[in-house]
Amino acid sequence: MTATNRRRVLLAKPRGYCAGVDRAVVTVEKALEQYGAPIYVRKQIVHNTHVVSTLEQRGAIFVEETDQVPEGAIVVFSAHGVSPMVHEEAHRRQLKTIDATCPLVTKVHKEAKRFAAEDRDIILIGHTGHEEVEGTSGEAPDHIQIVDGPDEVDKVRVRNPDNVSWLSQTTLSVDETNATVDALRERFPNLLDPPSDDICYATSNRQDAVKAMAPECELVIVVGSDNSSNSVRLVEVALEAGADAAHLIDNAALMQAEWLDGVTTVGVTSGASVPDILVQDLLSRLAEHGFDTVDGVETAQESLTFSLPKELRKDLRATSA
Repeated sequence: MTATNRRRVLLAKPRGYCAGVDRAVVTVEKALEQYGAPIYVRKQIVHNTHVVSTLEQRGAIFVEETDQVPEGAIVVFSAHGVSPMVHEEAHRRQLKTIDATCPLVTKVHKEAKRFAAEDRDIILIGHTGHEEVEGTSGEAPDHIQIVDGPDEVDKVRVRNPDNVSWLSQTTLSVDETNATVDALRERFPNLLDPPSDDICYATSNRQDAVKAMAPECELVIVVGSDNSSNSVRLVEVALEAGADAAHLIDNAALMQAEWLDGVTTVGVTSGASVPDILVQDLLSRLAEHGFDTVDGVETAQESLTFSLPKELRKDLRATSA
């Protein structure tokens, strides 16, 4: 630990919104402006309670399933992606769909379809029940089986051990995913990798920043919702990288003052679906407790942006013409 009595915050960069989240949130905002309220959204547009609440106040209605959307209405599909069955149901109900699936998730969907067309058994590394995993699995349900970590590799059953490939959820722990792949490769030496990493750049970058600062921190606070996979992973990464303690909080009001007892260095970061105003609120709260020196820990720069969904772009162009 750093030998100093000076109370300080190490602030991770990059943190917060990734390109896919920004695109999804702006999609709902622009849809509300373009078409007026209500705009229906299947599932949470991103896994953050503040974002969802803010959009609800503006007229977005979040539903669990497409059959809860009135026929003929507008529905936005969340950043996590949906299966072909969801698209088919929306078509049957004559819904106007706007697909805000992150392009990096769409890439994994395409890989699943390609591997299935080659009649491969596909091991999808991810969390059972997560929307992204459900959407990817739906692209090739007869070929995909889900593995949630290296401990589940022994359960895998395939038709041909030499014709197996793997994919992953985009928001997993990089280290745990690598361990799972290593375990799979022990069983299946000819395991075929995806063409490029499935774990998205933002997830990797945020984990790298936490790894860089955690060894100096007695405490790491991650701002994010507890259903956010990438936020939960940041807490795990912080502990594995050397932080004495790490906590996930939805907002600054949930920080407990006793966490700061005996602490001189607090690491702060946020998940990829968290607006930075929530981090600034936490910094203000920490400053009230004497942590008023903030030092940045930057491990990468991000400049990637994604264009809005084509369905929305078309209507926005028509309006402005």
